[in-house]
Amino acid sequence: MKLKSGSIAVGGLFSQTGVTSLIERTQRQAFLLAIDEINSSGGVLGRPLEARDSDPASIPNQFADEAERMIKAGVRMIFGCYMSSTRRAVLPVVEHNDALLFYPTFYEGFEFSDHCVYSGATPNQSSVYLADYQVNSVGERFYFLGSNYNFPYESNRIMRDLIENRGGKVVEERYIPLDVTSEHIDLVIADIRHVAPDAIFLTVIGDAAPKLFQAYLAAGFDAAKQPITSISVGEAEIAAMGAEAAAGHIVAAPYFQCIDTPRNARFVAAFQNRFGPTALIPAGAEAVYAQVHLFAGAARLAGSVDRRAVLEALPSVRFDAPQGPVWVDKMTHHTHLTPRIGRVRSDGVFEIVAEASEPVRPDPYMIGYKQAVWGKAENG
Repeated sequence: MKLKSGSIAVGGLFSQTGVTSLIERTQRQAFLLAIDEINSSGGVLGRPLEARDSDPASIPNQFADEAERMIKAGVRMIFGCYMSSTRRAVLPVVEHNDALLFYPTFYEGFEFSDHCVYSGATPNQSSVYLADYQVNSVGERFYFLGSNYNFPYESNRIMRDLIENRGGKVVEERYIPLDVTSEHIDLVIADIRHVAPDAIFLTVIGDAAPKLFQAYLAAGFDAAKQPITSISVGEAEIAAMGAEAAAGHIVAAPYFQCIDTPRNARFVAAFQNRFGPTALIPAGAEAVYAQVHLFAGAARLAGSVDRRAVLEALPSVRFDAPQGPVWVDKMTHHTHLTPRIGRVRSDGVFEIVAEASEPVRPDPYMIGYKQAVWGKAENG
Protein backbone atom coordinates (compact mmCIF):
# COMPACT_ATOMS: atom_id res chain seq x y z
CA MET A 1 0.00 0.00 0.00
CA LYS A 2 1.33 3.42 -0.96
CA LEU A 3 1.68 5.71 2.03
CA LYS A 4 0.65 9.35 2.01
CA SER A 5 3.39 11.88 2.47
CA GLY A 6 3.75 13.60 5.81
CA SER A 7 4.79 11.24 8.55
CA ILE A 8 3.36 11.06 12.07
CA ALA A 9 6.20 11.55 14.53
CA VAL A 10 6.17 9.32 17.62
CA GLY A 11 8.75 9.67 20.37
CA GLY A 12 10.71 6.98 22.13
CA LEU A 13 12.03 7.67 25.65
CA PHE A 14 14.29 4.64 26.13
CA SER A 15 17.70 4.85 27.78
CA GLN A 16 20.51 3.44 25.69
CA THR A 17 23.04 4.15 28.44
CA GLY A 18 22.87 4.21 32.23
CA VAL A 19 21.78 1.82 34.97
CA THR A 20 18.48 0.75 33.36
CA SER A 21 19.66 0.62 29.73
CA LEU A 22 19.92 -3.18 29.93
CA ILE A 23 16.12 -3.34 29.88
CA GLU A 24 15.27 -0.13 28.06
CA ARG A 25 17.27 -1.15 25.00
CA THR A 26 14.89 -4.09 24.56
CA GLN A 27 11.92 -1.73 24.90
CA ARG A 28 13.36 0.52 22.19
CA GLN A 29 13.75 -2.48 19.90
CA ALA A 30 10.09 -3.44 20.40
CA PHE A 31 9.09 0.18 19.68
CA LEU A 32 10.97 0.12 16.37
CA LEU A 33 9.61 -3.31 15.40
CA ALA A 34 6.00 -2.24 15.95
CA ILE A 35 6.56 0.89 13.86
CA ASP A 36 8.04 -1.23 11.05
CA GLU A 37 5.01 -3.55 11.11
CA ILE A 38 2.50 -0.71 11.13
CA ASN A 39 4.23 1.08 8.27
CA SER A 40 4.45 -2.09 6.20
CA SER A 41 0.68 -2.50 6.52
CA GLY A 42 -0.20 1.03 5.43
CA GLY A 43 0.76 3.20 8.36
CA VAL A 44 -1.79 5.22 10.33
CA LEU A 45 -4.44 7.03 8.30
CA GLY A 46 -2.31 6.36 5.25
CA ARG A 47 0.72 8.10 6.74
CA PRO A 48 3.92 6.44 8.00
CA LEU A 49 4.97 6.56 11.62
CA GLU A 50 8.37 8.16 12.13
CA ALA A 51 10.36 7.23 15.25
CA ARG A 52 12.01 10.12 17.07
CA ASP A 53 14.77 8.65 19.19
CA SER A 54 16.52 9.75 22.38
CA ASP A 55 18.85 8.59 25.12
CA PRO A 56 17.72 9.92 28.53
CA ALA A 57 20.57 7.90 30.10
CA SER A 58 18.45 6.54 33.00
CA ILE A 59 18.29 10.02 34.60
CA PRO A 60 14.80 11.36 35.49
CA ASN A 61 15.55 15.00 34.67
CA GLN A 62 16.89 14.01 31.28
CA PHE A 63 13.67 12.14 30.54
CA ALA A 64 11.77 15.36 31.17
CA ASP A 65 14.19 17.36 29.00
CA GLU A 66 13.97 14.85 26.14
CA ALA A 67 10.16 14.84 26.31
CA GLU A 68 10.16 18.65 26.14
CA ARG A 69 12.50 18.58 23.16
CA MET A 70 10.34 16.06 21.29
CA ILE A 71 7.14 17.98 21.94
CA LYS A 72 8.69 21.22 20.70
CA ALA A 73 9.65 19.32 17.52
CA GLY A 74 6.02 18.33 16.94
CA VAL A 75 5.71 14.96 18.72
CA ARG A 76 2.38 14.44 20.48
CA MET A 77 2.61 10.71 21.25
CA ILE A 78 5.53 9.52 23.40
CA PHE A 79 6.33 5.93 24.36
CA GLY A 80 8.67 5.01 27.17
CA CYS A 81 10.00 5.56 30.69
CA TYR A 82 11.09 2.61 32.82
CA MET A 83 11.53 3.73 36.41
CA SER A 84 8.55 5.35 38.13
CA SER A 85 10.79 8.31 38.90
CA THR A 86 11.23 8.90 35.16
CA ARG A 87 7.48 8.61 34.49
CA ARG A 88 6.77 11.11 37.24
CA ALA A 89 9.34 13.48 35.75
CA VAL A 90 7.73 13.29 32.31
CA LEU A 91 4.05 13.52 33.31
CA PRO A 92 4.07 17.29 34.06
CA VAL A 93 5.67 17.90 30.66
CA VAL A 94 3.07 15.96 28.66
CA GLU A 95 0.22 17.35 30.75
CA HIS A 96 1.35 20.94 30.25
CA ASN A 97 1.76 20.45 26.49
CA ASP A 98 -1.39 18.34 25.91
CA ALA A 99 0.65 15.36 24.71
CA LEU A 100 0.17 11.67 25.58
CA LEU A 101 2.61 9.30 27.28
CA PHE A 102 2.32 5.55 26.76
CA TYR A 103 3.99 4.01 29.82
CA PRO A 104 4.88 0.33 29.25
CA THR A 105 6.44 -0.78 32.52
CA PHE A 106 5.10 -2.65 35.58
CA TYR A 107 4.65 -0.20 38.42
CA GLU A 108 3.27 0.40 41.90
CA GLY A 109 -0.16 1.72 40.86
CA PHE A 110 -2.10 4.43 42.70
CA GLU A 111 -1.90 6.91 39.83
CA PHE A 112 -4.05 8.34 37.05
CA SER A 113 -3.34 10.94 34.42
CA ASP A 114 -5.51 11.93 31.49
CA HIS A 115 -2.25 12.24 29.57
CA CYS A 116 -0.95 8.71 30.21
CA VAL A 117 -1.81 5.18 29.08
CA TYR A 118 -0.40 2.49 31.39
CA SER A 119 0.34 -0.99 30.02
CA GLY A 120 2.70 -2.51 32.56
CA ALA A 121 1.27 -4.81 35.22
CA THR A 122 -0.44 -3.12 38.15
CA PRO A 123 -0.22 -4.69 41.63
CA ASN A 124 -3.49 -6.61 41.22
CA GLN A 125 -2.05 -8.13 38.01
CA SER A 126 1.34 -9.03 39.49
CA SER A 127 1.83 -8.70 43.24
CA VAL A 128 -1.48 -10.34 44.15
CA TYR A 129 -0.61 -13.40 42.07
CA LEU A 130 2.97 -13.57 43.30
CA ALA A 131 1.85 -13.22 46.94
CA ASP A 132 -0.52 -16.16 46.50
CA TYR A 133 2.09 -18.31 44.80
CA GLN A 134 4.97 -17.64 47.15
CA VAL A 135 2.99 -18.07 50.39
CA ASN A 136 1.40 -21.27 49.11
CA SER A 137 4.49 -22.74 47.42
CA VAL A 138 7.62 -21.13 48.87
CA GLY A 139 7.29 -20.27 52.55
CA GLU A 140 6.07 -17.74 55.11
CA ARG A 141 9.11 -15.63 56.06
CA PHE A 142 10.21 -13.01 53.53
CA TYR A 143 13.14 -10.64 53.23
CA PHE A 144 12.34 -7.49 51.19
CA LEU A 145 15.18 -5.96 49.19
CA GLY A 146 14.71 -2.99 46.85
CA SER A 147 16.43 -0.17 45.04
CA ASN A 148 16.30 3.17 46.80
CA TYR A 149 13.55 5.03 44.95
CA ASN A 150 9.75 5.22 44.93
CA PHE A 151 8.71 2.07 43.02
CA PRO A 152 10.36 -0.39 45.45
CA TYR A 153 9.06 1.43 48.53
CA GLU A 154 5.48 1.46 47.27
CA SER A 155 5.61 -2.07 45.84
CA ASN A 156 6.99 -3.43 49.10
CA ARG A 157 4.25 -1.67 51.07
CA ILE A 158 1.65 -3.44 48.93
CA MET A 159 3.39 -6.81 49.05
CA ARG A 160 3.75 -6.60 52.82
CA ASP A 161 -0.03 -6.24 53.18
CA LEU A 162 -0.67 -9.09 50.76
CA ILE A 163 1.75 -11.46 52.47
CA GLU A 164 0.55 -10.66 55.98
CA ASN A 165 -3.09 -11.08 54.90
CA ARG A 166 -2.14 -14.58 53.73
CA GLY A 167 -0.45 -15.51 57.00
CA GLY A 168 3.12 -14.71 56.01
CA LYS A 169 5.63 -12.41 57.67
CA VAL A 170 8.20 -9.85 56.50
CA VAL A 171 11.31 -10.42 58.61
CA GLU A 172 13.44 -7.59 57.17
CA GLU A 173 13.28 -4.76 54.62
CA ARG A 174 16.37 -3.14 53.07
CA TYR A 175 17.16 -0.71 50.22
CA ILE A 176 20.33 -0.27 48.18
CA PRO A 177 21.40 2.41 45.69
CA LEU A 178 20.65 2.10 41.97
CA ASP A 179 24.36 2.48 41.33
CA VAL A 180 25.19 -0.37 43.68
CA THR A 181 28.69 -1.27 44.85
CA SER A 182 30.13 -4.61 45.94
CA GLU A 183 30.21 -3.30 49.50
CA HIS A 184 26.42 -2.74 49.45
CA ILE A 185 25.86 -6.24 48.11
CA ASP A 186 28.21 -7.85 50.65
CA LEU A 187 26.30 -6.23 53.51
CA VAL A 188 22.96 -7.44 52.15
CA ILE A 189 24.21 -10.98 51.62
CA ALA A 190 25.52 -11.11 55.19
CA ASP A 191 22.19 -9.81 56.48
CA ILE A 192 20.20 -12.41 54.50
CA ARG A 193 22.41 -15.15 55.88
CA HIS A 194 21.80 -13.88 59.42
CA VAL A 195 18.01 -13.51 59.05
CA ALA A 196 17.56 -16.80 57.13
CA PRO A 197 14.24 -16.06 55.37
CA ASP A 198 12.29 -18.56 53.26
CA ALA A 199 12.58 -16.25 50.25
CA ILE A 200 13.74 -12.80 49.15
CA PHE A 201 11.19 -10.53 47.48
CA LEU A 202 13.33 -8.40 45.18
CA THR A 203 12.51 -4.96 43.79
CA VAL A 204 16.11 -4.15 42.86
CA ILE A 205 16.17 -2.95 39.24
CA GLY A 206 18.64 -2.21 36.48
CA ASP A 207 22.29 -3.29 36.50
CA ALA A 208 22.14 -4.00 40.24
CA ALA A 209 19.79 -6.97 39.88
CA PRO A 210 22.16 -9.31 37.98
CA LYS A 211 24.97 -8.43 40.37
CA LEU A 212 22.78 -9.34 43.33
CA PHE A 213 21.78 -12.71 41.85
CA GLN A 214 25.40 -13.56 41.07
CA ALA A 215 26.45 -12.67 44.61
CA TYR A 216 23.59 -14.76 46.00
CA LEU A 217 24.83 -17.79 44.08
CA ALA A 218 28.46 -17.17 45.04
CA ALA A 219 27.44 -17.02 48.71
CA GLY A 220 26.10 -20.55 48.45
CA PHE A 221 22.36 -19.94 48.72
CA ASP A 222 20.15 -22.61 47.12
CA ALA A 223 17.28 -21.28 44.95
CA ALA A 224 15.38 -24.52 45.51
CA LYS A 225 15.25 -23.76 49.25
CA GLN A 226 15.49 -19.93 49.39
CA PRO A 227 14.41 -18.48 46.03
CA ILE A 228 14.41 -14.86 45.02
CA THR A 229 10.95 -13.76 43.87
CA SER A 230 10.30 -10.64 41.82
CA ILE A 231 7.88 -8.60 39.72
CA SER A 232 10.72 -6.72 38.04
CA VAL A 233 13.27 -9.24 36.74
CA GLY A 234 13.05 -10.55 33.18
CA GLU A 235 14.90 -12.13 30.30
CA ALA A 236 17.39 -9.27 29.91
CA GLU A 237 18.58 -9.50 33.50
CA ILE A 238 18.77 -13.29 33.31
CA ALA A 239 21.03 -13.11 30.26
CA ALA A 240 23.25 -10.62 32.09
CA MET A 241 23.56 -12.73 35.24
CA GLY A 242 23.84 -16.12 33.52
CA ALA A 243 21.70 -19.23 33.72
CA GLU A 244 23.42 -20.65 36.81
CA ALA A 245 22.68 -17.55 38.89
CA ALA A 246 19.09 -17.33 37.63
CA ALA A 247 18.03 -20.98 37.88
CA GLY A 248 15.22 -21.70 40.34
CA HIS A 249 14.17 -18.11 40.96
CA ILE A 250 10.58 -16.90 40.48
CA VAL A 251 9.03 -13.94 38.62
CA ALA A 252 5.48 -12.65 38.12
CA ALA A 253 4.78 -10.96 34.78
CA PRO A 254 2.11 -10.92 32.06
CA TYR A 255 4.61 -11.97 29.40
CA PHE A 256 7.49 -14.40 29.12
CA GLN A 257 9.38 -15.05 25.92
CA CYS A 258 8.71 -18.80 26.35
CA ILE A 259 4.90 -18.52 25.91
CA ASP A 260 4.01 -21.41 23.63
CA THR A 261 1.45 -19.99 21.19
CA PRO A 262 1.57 -19.42 17.42
CA ARG A 263 1.10 -15.67 17.97
CA ASN A 264 4.08 -15.43 20.29
CA ALA A 265 6.20 -17.62 18.03
CA ARG A 266 5.58 -15.17 15.16
CA PHE A 267 6.46 -12.24 17.40
CA VAL A 268 9.70 -13.78 18.69
CA ALA A 269 10.70 -14.74 15.13
CA ALA A 270 10.06 -11.21 13.85
CA PHE A 271 11.91 -9.66 16.80
CA GLN A 272 14.96 -11.89 16.39
CA ASN A 273 14.95 -11.50 12.61
CA ARG A 274 15.12 -7.73 13.13
CA PHE A 275 17.57 -7.59 16.05
CA GLY A 276 19.50 -10.85 15.96
CA PRO A 277 18.90 -14.50 16.87
CA THR A 278 19.80 -14.00 20.53
CA ALA A 279 17.69 -10.86 21.06
CA LEU A 280 15.74 -10.98 24.34
CA ILE A 281 12.15 -9.93 24.96
CA PRO A 282 11.16 -9.16 28.57
CA ALA A 283 7.63 -8.16 29.57
CA GLY A 284 8.38 -4.45 29.31
CA ALA A 285 9.38 -4.83 25.67
CA GLU A 286 6.25 -6.80 24.78
CA ALA A 287 4.19 -4.04 26.44
CA VAL A 288 5.78 -1.35 24.24
CA TYR A 289 5.09 -3.43 21.14
CA ALA A 290 1.42 -3.80 22.14
CA GLN A 291 1.07 -0.11 23.00
CA VAL A 292 2.26 1.09 19.61
CA HIS A 293 -0.23 -1.23 17.91
CA LEU A 294 -3.02 -0.13 20.27
CA PHE A 295 -2.25 3.51 19.46
CA ALA A 296 -2.32 2.79 15.72
CA GLY A 297 -5.65 0.98 16.03
CA ALA A 298 -7.16 3.79 18.09
CA ALA A 299 -5.98 6.48 15.68
CA ARG A 300 -7.45 4.57 12.73
CA LEU A 301 -10.75 4.13 14.57
CA ALA A 302 -10.85 7.79 15.58
CA GLY A 303 -9.66 9.06 12.20
CA SER A 304 -7.29 11.31 14.10
CA VAL A 305 -4.07 11.40 16.12
CA ASP A 306 -5.42 14.04 18.49
CA ARG A 307 -4.85 13.04 22.12
CA ARG A 308 -8.52 13.23 23.10
CA ALA A 309 -9.66 11.32 20.03
CA VAL A 310 -7.09 8.58 20.59
CA LEU A 311 -8.03 8.22 24.27
CA GLU A 312 -11.73 8.05 23.40
CA ALA A 313 -11.16 5.29 20.85
CA LEU A 314 -8.60 3.20 22.79
CA PRO A 315 -11.05 1.18 24.96
CA SER A 316 -12.74 -0.06 21.77
CA VAL A 317 -9.49 -1.48 20.38
CA ARG A 318 -8.34 -5.00 21.24
CA PHE A 319 -4.93 -6.19 20.13
CA ASP A 320 -3.88 -9.81 19.82
CA ALA A 321 -0.61 -9.30 21.67
CA PRO A 322 2.06 -11.97 22.12
CA GLN A 323 0.84 -12.50 25.71
CA GLY A 324 -2.80 -12.79 24.55
CA PRO A 325 -5.56 -10.21 24.05
CA VAL A 326 -4.97 -6.78 25.62
CA TRP A 327 -7.13 -3.67 25.78
CA VAL A 328 -7.23 -0.38 27.68
CA ASP A 329 -9.72 0.23 30.47
CA LYS A 330 -11.85 3.31 29.82
CA MET A 331 -12.03 4.43 33.45
CA THR A 332 -8.38 4.06 34.49
CA HIS A 333 -6.34 4.15 31.22
CA HIS A 334 -4.62 0.98 32.43
CA THR A 335 -4.53 -2.25 30.42
CA HIS A 336 -6.17 -5.65 30.80
CA LEU A 337 -3.33 -8.19 31.07
CA THR A 338 -2.89 -11.91 31.83
CA PRO A 339 -0.91 -12.58 35.07
CA ARG A 340 1.64 -15.40 34.97
CA ILE A 341 4.30 -16.88 37.25
CA GLY A 342 7.55 -18.10 35.72
CA ARG A 343 10.37 -20.07 37.33
CA VAL A 344 13.80 -20.08 35.68
CA ARG A 345 15.01 -23.46 34.46
CA SER A 346 18.62 -24.62 34.61
CA ASP A 347 19.15 -23.42 31.02
CA GLY A 348 18.13 -19.86 31.92
CA VAL A 349 14.72 -20.05 30.22
CA PHE A 350 11.49 -19.39 32.09
CA GLU A 351 8.96 -22.15 32.61
CA ILE A 352 5.43 -20.90 33.26
CA VAL A 353 4.27 -22.60 36.46
CA ALA A 354 1.00 -20.72 37.03
CA GLU A 355 -1.25 -18.62 34.84
CA ALA A 356 -4.49 -16.67 35.20
CA SER A 357 -7.52 -18.09 33.43
CA GLU A 358 -8.10 -14.88 31.42
CA PRO A 359 -6.93 -11.25 31.18
CA VAL A 360 -7.42 -9.42 34.48
CA ARG A 361 -8.96 -5.98 34.69
CA PRO A 362 -6.49 -3.41 36.04
CA ASP A 363 -7.27 -2.11 39.52
CA PRO A 364 -4.49 0.44 40.08
CA TYR A 365 -5.97 1.68 43.36
CA MET A 366 -6.53 -1.85 44.73
CA ILE A 367 -10.14 -0.98 45.54
CA GLY A 368 -12.09 -3.97 44.30
CA TYR A 369 -9.46 -6.48 43.29
CA LYS A 370 -10.28 -10.15 43.61
CA GLN A 371 -8.11 -12.91 44.99
CA ALA A 372 -5.84 -14.45 42.39
CA VAL A 373 -7.82 -16.58 39.95
CA TRP A 374 -5.59 -19.27 38.49
CA GLY A 375 -6.08 -21.20 35.29
CA LYS A 376 -3.95 -23.51 33.20
CA ALA A 377 -0.28 -24.26 33.91
CA GLU A 378 -0.53 -24.05 37.70
CA ASN A 379 1.72 -26.68 39.23
CA GLY A 380 3.23 -24.85 42.16
